Amino acid sequence: MSPFRCLESPIACLPQANIDTDQIIPARFLTTTTREGLGRHAFHDWRYDAEGRPDPDFVLNRPEAAQARILVAGPNFGCGSSREHAPWALLDAGIRAVISAGIADIFRANALKNGLLPIVLPEAVVDTLLAQPGLRLKIDVAKGRVYWPEGESLPFALDAFSRTCLLEGVDELGYLLSQHEAIAAYERRHEDTAHVA
Repeated sequence: MSPFRCLESPIACLPQANIDTDQIIPARFLTTTTREGLGRHAFHDWRYDAEGRPDPDFVLNRPEAAQARILVAGPNFGCGSSREHAPWALLDAGIRAVISAGIADIFRANALKNGLLPIVLPEAVVDTLLAQPGLRLKIDVAKGRVYWPEGESLPFALDAFSRTCLLEGVDELGYLLSQHEAIAAYERRHEDTAHVA
């Protein structure tokens, strides 16, 4: 994973509510255990017509969404099954953060473990964002804030461990491996204590 500290990007807006993981990445594309290439199947049934041609009306196919790394979506984003392929597909499609008024717990956990930042903001704020596709936002992970072009900002909730992993660009295993010296020192102290007893 690459470190995620600050991100400035235009937003792509997908106002539908209850976007489930099967809409994010349909089950027929879950035949791989690698992340590469899943981005072309993100929102497949919405992005392409029956002949496999891109639908020019779909949000992510529009020219203004080409540079968008932030997806703003309707409430209850990522509901449904627990497939980890959903955040993989979004990341491979270039999305680094999802903003919604509600994000499903399992999707949120999977997203954070893979370097995709799920941000929950008040519904009124998200509704305002959904009406402004292309608006450029800045996300500061260390400060836990989303900034508007005019300088206004709002905080978002992010636990300390997830923040650390995003800032350092590591997953849970990577974080544990980075603590090798501290773990070894603890084990040495524990061995010493065990011998005294």
